[in-house]
Amino acid sequence: MTDPQSAAASAASWLDQVEESTQRLLQTVAELKPDAVTEPSALPGWTRGHVLAHLARNADSLVNLLNGARTGTDIPQYASGEARDADIERDAPRPLEVHLADLRDSHARFTEAAALLPDEAWTAEVRHRTGYVFPASDIPHKRLLEVEYHHVDLAAGHTPAHWPEDFATAQFRKLAESLAGAGLPAVRLVATDTEDRAVIGTGEPALTVEGPVRALLAWLSGRSAGADLRRTPDTDLPPLPPMG
Repeated sequence: MTDPQSAAASAASWLDQVEESTQRLLQTVAELKPDAVTEPSALPGWTRGHVLAHLARNADSLVNLLNGARTGTDIPQYASGEARDADIERDAPRPLEVHLADLRDSHARFTEAAALLPDEAWTAEVRHRTGYVFPASDIPHKRLLEVEYHHVDLAAGHTPAHWPEDFATAQFRKLAESLAGAGLPAVRLVATDTEDRAVIGTGEPALTVEGPVRALLAWLSGRSAGADLRRTPDTDLPPLPPMG
């Protein structure tokens, strides 16, 4: 079992990064024009308002998990999948200033809920909306992923090039590992700025793809078609499965 102090320290480190990432997100949203919320995001079928609504409601869903860990009760992340989707659709068309206030308030609720957890509560197991169980100490990390990836999905000037290097490197390694042995042609990945190496897919790699770690992560995570990556030989990149 994870030591409570170690779990709490890990959570605190992720929480610091969540704070920094959220402040960057809030700055981006504050600079949007009022009608930007109805314009398309980078996610098919979603406006920027959908992305903003999802980010706010995700923060509240993680408050549920934090409260469950603190009280020792199995509080669902969302009431249901249908309720989650309905809340996003309901909130998406709201005025920009309402979205911005909601993002600030939901972030404050998340931060306050995390501050209430004693060290031992960070070792409690909580249940993701898809059913798998994970330690509460991972909740802040999951929030960081939501903020960093969806900040890019807003298509509002924040690109993969703006990702913190430690975030991009860690996520590159994680996604590459998850795709090792996957049912796609093997590809050797080379991060030219961090010297990270990985092989995804099955078999002997016939294709090598090189580029900065942020650009590689953008392709692996579906945030880029990979046109800016160097390919040897110069051939098409294989289609990748969507992120889980």
